[in-house]
Amino acid sequence: MIDLFSLALSHGLMLIAAWRLAFRPDVDDDAADPEAAPRDIFGRAPKAEGDSQRA
Repeated sequence: MIDLFSLALSHGLMLIAAWRLAFRPDVDDDAADPEAAPRDIFGRAPKAEGDSQRA
């Protein structure tokens, strides 16, 4: 039972990683700018210094 769970878990995580990589917009873009703004792990651009929310 544990072997099947570990096998399903590891392959499931690899499937999620492959799914996320396959549907990234910059993967199939030959004209992608390598010096574009860096993105976080969710694909969002970092906030500018003046964009902080204040309480």
